[in-house]
Amino acid sequence: MAAKRPTGIYPYIGTPAWASHLAEAVENTCEDLGLVPPPRAAITEGLATALGETEIKKLISTTRSRRILNPTASRVVQSGNDHVLLLICDVHGAAVAPWDLNDRTVGIWSPPSPEATRRVADLIAAETVLDASEKVKKAAEKERDARRRAPSEDAHYATALAAAESKLADAARQVREAEHRRAAVLTSLGNRLPRPVVRAAEEDGAPMAALTLAEQTYEQAVHVQRYAADQLKRFGKTRGYDLAESLVAAGQLSRGMSVLQQWGIRNTDGTLSELWRLVAVTANNRALARLDVFGLRPEHIVTGMPRTVVSLPSDKHEPGVRLLNQREALNRLSQRLNEADADEETEPEHTARRAAKIATVPMEIVVGCSKPAALEHVLRGLNVNDHLRGIQPYDEEARLVALFATLVDAYAKDGKLVELLDETFPTAQGVDLLDVDGVRNALTANGPLDPLAALLPADEKVSPVTLRDIAVRAITALVFPEIPAAGPVNGKRQVRNTGAFWPIVRASMQEPAWSQTKALNAETRTRLWSAAVAQLFLHRANILSALGLFTVTDARDGANQDPRSLKELLLRAEAGEPAAWAALVRRIMPALIHAPQPLVTPGQGSEAGAGRKGVRRSPANAVAALTMAYTAGAQNVSRALLLAFARSVLEHPDLVLAPKAPDGARPVCYGEREVNEDHRSPIVPGMILVPDFDGAPTGIVVDKAWFDDTFPSDLTQSTNSGSGSGATADDTTASDSSTSTMPATANGQAPQDPRDRLAVLRREMPSRIELVEGSYRIATAAAQELMTRFNEAIDLRTKLGEDPLPADQRIQWMEKLTALRDAAHTSAAELESVETLILKM
Repeated sequence: MAAKRPTGIYPYIGTPAWASHLAEAVENTCEDLGLVPPPRAAITEGLATALGETEIKKLISTTRSRRILNPTASRVVQSGNDHVLLLICDVHGAAVAPWDLNDRTVGIWSPPSPEATRRVADLIAAETVLDASEKVKKAAEKERDARRRAPSEDAHYATALAAAESKLADAARQVREAEHRRAAVLTSLGNRLPRPVVRAAEEDGAPMAALTLAEQTYEQAVHVQRYAADQLKRFGKTRGYDLAESLVAAGQLSRGMSVLQQWGIRNTDGTLSELWRLVAVTANNRALARLDVFGLRPEHIVTGMPRTVVSLPSDKHEPGVRLLNQREALNRLSQRLNEADADEETEPEHTARRAAKIATVPMEIVVGCSKPAALEHVLRGLNVNDHLRGIQPYDEEARLVALFATLVDAYAKDGKLVELLDETFPTAQGVDLLDVDGVRNALTANGPLDPLAALLPADEKVSPVTLRDIAVRAITALVFPEIPAAGPVNGKRQVRNTGAFWPIVRASMQEPAWSQTKALNAETRTRLWSAAVAQLFLHRANILSALGLFTVTDARDGANQDPRSLKELLLRAEAGEPAAWAALVRRIMPALIHAPQPLVTPGQGSEAGAGRKGVRRSPANAVAALTMAYTAGAQNVSRALLLAFARSVLEHPDLVLAPKAPDGARPVCYGEREVNEDHRSPIVPGMILVPDFDGAPTGIVVDKAWFDDTFPSDLTQSTNSGSGSGATADDTTASDSSTSTMPATANGQAPQDPRDRLAVLRREMPSRIELVEGSYRIATAAAQELMTRFNEAIDLRTKLGEDPLPADQRIQWMEKLTALRDAAHTSAAELESVETLILKM
């Protein structure tokens, strides 16, 4: 006969039969409310295994032989246009894990990608090697110390000591190499781990009211959980009191919110464990503190409880065994603690005494929602609102990211998100096909950028570079919306029309009236923009690096972005258009800030001691220097170098391999050429090579020292004061003897050498031909679409028997098309002339 378990304050989990009853009640209640429930497995394996049997009985009521949730045990919460059903209950104090996606720790994660996930495995391997090397070094140190303490009269004393010293030196060298490998992998990850990818759980192909993580190995799951817990503890140190001791003394006084989430853990033996657990959407710090009080770690909850942690006297010694069934693990924990609590000799510092007031904690659990695909975003919004009202201080970047999420939600709630994007991207191929939820997740870095592909023009290819450019432009439009131009002055008092978008920004940012927009408002919104854009990059620099990039005019009247695509800007810049290059420089600024070697940093430093604190320059100065290098020229800088640099900067966030020098040697950063090789920065994916005068890569890596030397902060002054202002570097290659003999022009400048002008024109021709090709393709596609629509309209008119259009309407249309056809004939004749001229080049 089995021994009866001891009773006590720590609850024992309900039986599988009651778990089935709870799942039935949740499903019936969701059906009555028109909501989608979680998968049945989530309820029976994740929810019911965290509740005591008596608690489950309180939650269920029976009406006409039909189980539903007790009306007092649930409530419906509205978030925007979405509804969420919350179950109000008391759960086991050790049954809830912290949520990795807490909005307070948003800055610790980098954008997810398959390559980043593979690098996490490399990081784990590097840390394993480093741990083993450090153990070998410690053993070698002990052996060396033992040899030193040995009697010196021994004939082999010197030989043994020398061998021990040599062994220690080899061990120390291996530790340095292991540390260097780990630092290189961590740097390639942007010193952050990729954010866990969460999506709505599915049952029979339909999304349900629960979340699921992408499959990961056991080592990766443990590493991610420990990393998230360590970072959460670091952010929690800003509290003015010890949270764990507060829970021990007073318990948990307010309810937290949790959601069911599934982990797919690939075990070392190749088997897959799909574990359902409760994760804390709100009260993450309290969930982590409770686990500390119980003597558990988050990975124990999400990957399976080690049996040694909840061992019983009858257990055999089997190290490495994990209990995947949460019911068994929590019952074992409760049994151990109830036994210790019943023992009068148990010390006050024992877990059974310290965790007494958090044996069960009040909780609200998501058991239904109206839109499962948007569940993660809704929960994030509820978490943000809960934190913005709280007294716990935000980290600056996390607070700004949370504010930007509320701004995007405000646009979506008012139905203005698609309208704004339609105005911002006039050449988009499918604004009417946008997935609003997907766009919202993409702009807040909670999902892939793929939904933004509909905003690309027809001639632009979908790639990470173009999608990120679209995301940056959309974020800029959201934060700095354009205001309609003022009407004509008629001598009467007028109320300025601020458009449909400015009131949304004002309400979300709590700004003063439009006429009162000042420098402080421009700085606040620039910080918001910088934090939102930073989430799109793997290597994330200081968000203060963008201060000064937007002015009061941008905050008041809008950013006034160039609507042309990246492809067109690059072609026109290559064809010699200064305005296109100026717009392109603005586009690449975020990539200059968030690079493995940041090229634009916060405007701090000392003009008197640049070597001590760095070159002091603002983002506006960097923009001006890059622009002037193209229009007015700079020493040893050509347009080929500038264009190669711009293309490399745009592509560097997506590079998966470290750069290699053309000669096969290991590249070195420009500012570390004289530094010892052991102290140089690791060369990681995302770094780019310095282009030479012709745009070919060299063996030097771009860093801030190169950027400041090539585009100095006083470049605008030197070019304006020089005698060759207005000439590019390509235009100044003539010899001194030839230019000195040429007559001066009307404005006092020497005319350009005809050979140099010919070389410039030849370089520009391929880009100009490609621009014409793109324009003709767009015109041809538009004509074909017009013909298709007319054919469809004629077929429908014939089928429906409608009257033809009035004659004046048809004449008006025909006159417009005739004018277009004449212009096409003229341009075709000009192209024929160009074909003839090509033979003469």
